[in-house]
Amino acid sequence: MDANSLAMPMSDPNAWATAMNNLGMAPMSMTGQPIMPDFDPSLGMMTGIAPMNPMMPGLGIVPPPVSQDMPIVKEIIHCKSCTLFPPNPNLPPPATRERPPGCKTVFVGGLPENATEQLIVEVFEQCGSIIAIRKSKKNFCHIRFAEEHTVDKALFLSGYRIRLGSSTDKKDTGRLHVDFAQARDDLYEWECRQRMLAREERHRRRIEEDRLRPPSPPPIVHFSEHECSQLGEKLKDDSKFAEAVRVLLTWVERGEVNRRNANNIYSMIQSSNSHIRRLMNEKAAHEKEMEEAKEKFKNALAGILVQFEQIVSVFHAASKQKAWDHFSKAQRKNLDMWRKQAEEIRNIHNEELMGIRREEEMEMSDDDMEDAPESKDSDDSGPLAQVEALKEENDSLRCQLDAYRNEVELLKQEQGKAQPQRSEEDATRQQQLSFLQQALQGMQKQLLKLREDLKQRETELEKNSEEKQQLESQIQSLKDRIQAFPTSHALPVSYRRLSVCACVLLTPCSVCTTEVETLLGRLPCTFKQELTGVGASLEKRWKFCGFEGIKTA
Repeated sequence: MDANSLAMPMSDPNAWATAMNNLGMAPMSMTGQPIMPDFDPSLGMMTGIAPMNPMMPGLGIVPPPVSQDMPIVKEIIHCKSCTLFPPNPNLPPPATRERPPGCKTVFVGGLPENATEQLIVEVFEQCGSIIAIRKSKKNFCHIRFAEEHTVDKALFLSGYRIRLGSSTDKKDTGRLHVDFAQARDDLYEWECRQRMLAREERHRRRIEEDRLRPPSPPPIVHFSEHECSQLGEKLKDDSKFAEAVRVLLTWVERGEVNRRNANNIYSMIQSSNSHIRRLMNEKAAHEKEMEEAKEKFKNALAGILVQFEQIVSVFHAASKQKAWDHFSKAQRKNLDMWRKQAEEIRNIHNEELMGIRREEEMEMSDDDMEDAPESKDSDDSGPLAQVEALKEENDSLRCQLDAYRNEVELLKQEQGKAQPQRSEEDATRQQQLSFLQQALQGMQKQLLKLREDLKQRETELEKNSEEKQQLESQIQSLKDRIQAFPTSHALPVSYRRLSVCACVLLTPCSVCTTEVETLLGRLPCTFKQELTGVGASLEKRWKFCGFEGIKTA
């Protein structure tokens, strides 16, 4: 039989209405208008053919996922004591409320009046395991499932028409309406689950923080005389100084200082203060290393630049006609390319070296401009610094002397109170006393020497002050001569140069070149510094530019 003969024409309204009536649906045309106005849904049965029940085990109610463009087709569902007919596919989907958090309970309305709890279990148990059913006398009930995902399967039955057996009585029919329901048990279980997840998250974060937390510092030992003596030895050792200072800081912050151990704490603080000079020396050594590295880099760069100049000169010599004619075309091309590359690299290195020198000169000029008002006192900075260092040493020696005196007094008091019974302890204490007395005598001698040094430094400062006054008078005379020089602008250029040379030559011999350069640098409108030469032949000259802005008639 041909397949075309089995096809039913869509234009036949009677055949289309009969097919839809047998399926239990209202006959609708392709435009959505009803074909049979007197349609009875209770008479629509397919006699002799059992339709497929999607509620059978293994099939499931929810159809397999389809494309969003294709509508979901609901089919007839047959149960033991009832039959479910799908709603009209052209109607909009039933409205539902917002899903509560952790929802496991659904509201089922539109039940038949003769519906029993057993019937409800028979229809909805295939969606999932049911925990409880609360049925009302007004044709609705609440069903609580064991899992949340079963609620979606139950919502699939919303809009179905239910009929008990083959009865056509209104009490045995109804239209199901399934919607989300809010239950306290669901909310409580959801909150418990959220709290459990929050606890797990906090525990995970705590473990992560503990893993990333840096290790705690070692514990600080408690104060005792034995620990105090050991800490004093550690403070003298440069390798253990950082750890010892941390322990000393903790003891002082805890309030371990009292009248009995104040001298010991003071001596430890004093020994920690003695490390300042060591740290300053280390800093100066590192700065010196940095300057040496800079100088080494500059010298190496200058040597590389000289070699580049030699290579470029070789290329220039090869490009002359005497040698150029003997090379082939490919060799000339390579030589030309190599020469250009060498010149580019040479220029880059030359600019880098010149930039380094410009920075050094700018730093030197800035230092000169800043130190120019203070240049008068620069000669006296050395003796003043030495005098201040001697004063600091004098103060530190006095503090050490006071500490030794306090220790001697404490030993004497302990000797008078304790009254030792053993001769060995007496001998050791006498040795300590003799040692401390010798230390006191040495400190006194050092103090006398420091006083004599201070007197000598004071006399030297007085002499330096007289020399400073003489230098100031010479510098003032040089200033007056240079300031009087611009009045000779009416002279010719050669005479101006002679007058400048005369002003410079008439200055005293004690004036150095740096003082002259500082004075010339203070007159930027009159004198200008120029750099001539390249590489190692770089020279610095001063040019008179006082009359460059004047227009000659």
